[in-house]
Amino acid sequence: QVQLVESGGGLVQAGGSLRLSCAASGRTFSNNAMGWFRQAPGKEREFVAAMSWSGGSTYYGDSVKGRFTISRDNAKNTVYLQMNSLKPEDAAVYYCARSRYGLGSRNRNDYDYWGQGTQVTVSS
Repeated sequence: QVQLVESGGGLVQAGGSLRLSCAASGRTFSNNAMGWFRQAPGKEREFVAAMSWSGGSTYYGDSVKGRFTISRDNAKNTVYLQMNSLKPEDAAVYYCARSRYGLGSRNRNDYDYWGQGTQVTVSS
């Protein structure tokens, strides 16, 4: 079993920044890609970013490319999402997830463990 716990969400003004963290416990995640997804009310869960097990490859959703940065510290079993230049449309519950595979994926079906999510609210 893997437990994922997100933190760092909150209320921020448009143009501001937040850094989300996702701490993993239980079975190691160092051999697995990790991803971030988000879900706004009434919308489907959307891919945000993913990073391969080694950190050598990263993937971003088109709407966040150039503004968000995913990173990981395998020694701390933690993955991060740095979010800059936030927009009101970035408001959502953000989830981290562990992939079944070593390479990143945009497909949520490739992820087998999910956190409970952390709320991000962006005021205009």
